[in-house]
Amino acid sequence: MDIRRLTDRLGGLAFGGDYSPEQWDAEVWKQDDELMRHARVNLATVGVFSWALMEPEEGRYDFGWLDGHLDRLHAAGVAVDLATPTAGPPPWFSLAHPDALPVGPDGTRLTHGSRDTYCVAAPAYRRAARRIADALAERYGDHPALALWHVHNEYVSLCHCDHAAAAFRVWLRARHGSLDALNEAWGTAFWSQRYTSWEQILPPRQSQWHRNPGQALDYSRFWSDEALAAYREQRDAIRAHSDRPVTTNLMLPRYQNLDLWAFGREVDLVSVNHYPTGPGVEAAAHAAFDADRARSLAGGAPWLLMESGTNTVYAGDRVLPKEPGDILRNSLAHVARGSEGALFFQWRQSRAGAEQWHSSMVPHAGPDSRMFREVTALGEHLARLGELAGSTVRAEVAVLHDSDAWWAMQVDGLPSGELEYYPALRRAHRALWDAGLTVDFAHPEHDLSRYRVVLAPALFLLTDAGAENLRRYVADGGTLLLQHFGAAVDEHLHARLGGYPAAPLREALGIRVEEYRPLAQGEELALSDGSTGSSWSESLRTEGAEAVAAYTHGMLTGSPALTRHTFGSGHGWYLSTRLDDAGYATLVGRLLTEAGVTPDLPGLPAGVEAVTRHAPDGRSWHLLLNHSAEAVPLPQPAHDLLTGATLSRVPAGGCAVLRAL
Repeated sequence: MDIRRLTDRLGGLAFGGDYSPEQWDAEVWKQDDELMRHARVNLATVGVFSWALMEPEEGRYDFGWLDGHLDRLHAAGVAVDLATPTAGPPPWFSLAHPDALPVGPDGTRLTHGSRDTYCVAAPAYRRAARRIADALAERYGDHPALALWHVHNEYVSLCHCDHAAAAFRVWLRARHGSLDALNEAWGTAFWSQRYTSWEQILPPRQSQWHRNPGQALDYSRFWSDEALAAYREQRDAIRAHSDRPVTTNLMLPRYQNLDLWAFGREVDLVSVNHYPTGPGVEAAAHAAFDADRARSLAGGAPWLLMESGTNTVYAGDRVLPKEPGDILRNSLAHVARGSEGALFFQWRQSRAGAEQWHSSMVPHAGPDSRMFREVTALGEHLARLGELAGSTVRAEVAVLHDSDAWWAMQVDGLPSGELEYYPALRRAHRALWDAGLTVDFAHPEHDLSRYRVVLAPALFLLTDAGAENLRRYVADGGTLLLQHFGAAVDEHLHARLGGYPAAPLREALGIRVEEYRPLAQGEELALSDGSTGSSWSESLRTEGAEAVAAYTHGMLTGSPALTRHTFGSGHGWYLSTRLDDAGYATLVGRLLTEAGVTPDLPGLPAGVEAVTRHAPDGRSWHLLLNHSAEAVPLPQPAHDLLTGATLSRVPAGGCAVLRAL
């Protein structure tokens, strides 16, 4: 479904957040009506954690209180994103169905008392989730306030219980077809693990030492499919009664329990949550990373920032506040990269409960506060950007992102503890972001022909189809950088024999890796171009490629560390170590220069982010975010939608949305 149905319904970009009126009384509701109008809120997410109120006992629904709030919001001009409350089963459910409580890999069953106390594979949970989704949709499917359906909340929780085990075996039968095929895929000839009946197979629970890697990888795939099946059940129950778009808010953190590409294909519009993991420029880079991922999951279509924190930066063991102006810069960073608005968790800061210190649009201090003034200013700014609705973002570079490859790098027994997928993905994106570029993420089997440069920073697992696709991409004129430990195994985690990486890629790269040589913690190797490698090294030989940089000491002295190969009309690069930041930035810069890739607005100084959104009718807008402490002059004066004035410079820490000529 076209997201324009939502923005047309709202009259522009979405602005608002999670609203929990059940936590407050009638006097506060009256204030909320006034404050939402003042802040220009036009969309409120309702019902996310309200299962205990909606269904106070099994099979008995009470929607009277919800009727009043939807009617009230509609009267106030606020549309509703109505959630199914299935991320928070009520206490009566856990008491009636203790077998549906989640079990950890060590066999410990968790108890009620938090959120997500369920196993998504438990039949009782799935039945209850379908029932309440159906009941909500039957009652509110055509309610005039309703603009969007919000299934569940942040599908991420894992379980290793007997229900999960039974569902896993069903999934394995469908995937592998026979025990012989499963045993071959998992390599069970090793360690006497051969299975002779399906009933012998369990989830990868805690064991004496390393768990079977193929079993662990398949369990990750299974769990994602199980969560997606649960989403589809609720979505289909809703669609039986309502024609409004349906989504679920995907988390884009450093852990990955879902195949996000698969979820992106099933939702009517991609919506995501984002919470930065560092302040300042790090928050800006993180926002760009997650926003580019969200747009890519949507296939380049507009998407929605469903949840963020007005004043929340998660930094290790503490939550840091944002600096003045960050809420505007962070929100516009998402809008710049394709979001059709900015929503927050939550509208009003809770007085009690586990997230009472989570930031909000209306803080404990009330509306007479810096945060609410900045929220109101953001609402005013977004209201001026309605003409951007439906426009899209273009990118000439991509970073390869595959859930299977991520899960594969989490199995036991890899040769180094520094082989981490997420940091490698972030690092590749950051180098391109620092170069002033907008970035797409792509799957190795996607059509890559529109990209001039493709980075593959952590592609440990690669299918034969993916290897052939990358070979064809290079042959047809693309520039590919495959990084260390790349394409080492196939989809079953079977090592590539005859030398790494996968055979079709060896041809495109013009190399053959004979031996992986992980480095000791803290060890570094100097390269001939002046850069430094750490964490990892490889013994490789060129088979047509040129050595751009070589190792300069140890047993690898003189051996290629970085290679470049002309293949067909393109170039295949291979990097066999982890370069230092400056060396990596230099390498990425060289690839971009050789491929003729430049920023949307060349010539801007470091610290100024610029992204262009394009409308189908040819109009376009430049969104500029100045993360520096200095005002930045524009190449020529331009009309700024945020202020309605003609700008000649973007102030320090300021933003601008300029109509392109």
